[in-house]
Amino acid sequence: MGVEEKSRASGDSPRDAVLPTVNPEAQKAQPPKSAIHPAFYVSIWIAMSSSVILFNKWILSAKGFDFPVVLTTYHLAFSTIMTQILARYTTLLDGRKTVKMTGKVYLRAIVPIGFFFSLSLICGNLTYLYLSVSFIQMLKATTPVAVLLSGWALGVSQINMRVFLNVSVIVVGVVIASYGELEFVWLGVILQIAGVAFEALRLTMVQRLLSSAEFKMDPLVSLYYFAPICALMNGVIALFWEVPRLTMADVDRVGLFYFFLNGLCAFGLNVSVVFLIGKTSSLVLTLCGVLKDVLLVVASMVIYGSQVTLTQFFGYSIALGGMVYYKLGAETIKSYAGEAGRQWADFGNRRPVLRRISIILLSVFVVFSLLGGFAPNYAAGIDPTEYLNEAKSKIGMSA
Repeated sequence: MGVEEKSRASGDSPRDAVLPTVNPEAQKAQPPKSAIHPAFYVSIWIAMSSSVILFNKWILSAKGFDFPVVLTTYHLAFSTIMTQILARYTTLLDGRKTVKMTGKVYLRAIVPIGFFFSLSLICGNLTYLYLSVSFIQMLKATTPVAVLLSGWALGVSQINMRVFLNVSVIVVGVVIASYGELEFVWLGVILQIAGVAFEALRLTMVQRLLSSAEFKMDPLVSLYYFAPICALMNGVIALFWEVPRLTMADVDRVGLFYFFLNGLCAFGLNVSVVFLIGKTSSLVLTLCGVLKDVLLVVASMVIYGSQVTLTQFFGYSIALGGMVYYKLGAETIKSYAGEAGRQWADFGNRRPVLRRISIILLSVFVVFSLLGGFAPNYAAGIDPTEYLNEAKSKIGMSA
């Protein structure tokens, strides 16, 4: 066949036919977008986390149930039962099927982690007997520092003095906040520091365990494995330490319904964490944690009348700023701050009235916090009734 014939033959094929890049019939249907906004999951997590802390404080302090180990054991036993039910009747724990868990792995990895988990929970609940919720949250800000040091000690991360200097800001802020604490109890502070240290060791060991792809698990699956051994460990401690002096009168003082509600809140917190991680980013988790801590401090001031001095406010602000800087970095903070500024300006253009109302509410909240939480410390030891009675006598009213 000549060149011209080849050209004509090749030219016989139609040039206007174009192969489709996507087969419409084979194209997979896109999954429907979630109708629930991520802010819903954030709100639920903050509400559950704050409720558990305030609920525990109410039971241990306000109701006089001074059996923190028993309460911790109850929480873990409740979680054990609930995770077994969810594993049998729901798909929330299907992630456990991908975890290659054996008896040897359980003894070498899960049991040590459960041991430190138990100690952190015990120390954390004991602290509520001695310190206010607001001061406890301030001390918890040192957790990133403890995690960094434990990571270095266990060889999970490399020593970096620049990072250490960054997190040192958190320590400075917490020290300033501690200096301004009016009801400083050394035993409570030592217990909280020990709880932070045990929690840091637990998190570091979990990080080392999860570094292997075959042991990836979400918080709910982790609870499925950790809760039984932790409940057993805490139960043994409670059996010799607190159970001999525990009576039904102590239980009745709180009420079985409130115990059930407390256990449900503690377990609900773990469930909310799973959904929060699946619907948001690490940035949102960090910022939500900071927001939750601030709200807890304010809630402690409003509900329990905890007094927060200006020194504590200043120190805690430094600690929170250092924690955000350590977790996010300067460049990330700058970019999101710029974006937040643009969004706020756009919000003002679209909803000027609503923006003014937001500013007014925020101003009222700040003034209330200053006057309600800080003002009593400016005039410590002064009884206002003395001056009121004197004023009444001068105008002829009976005291």
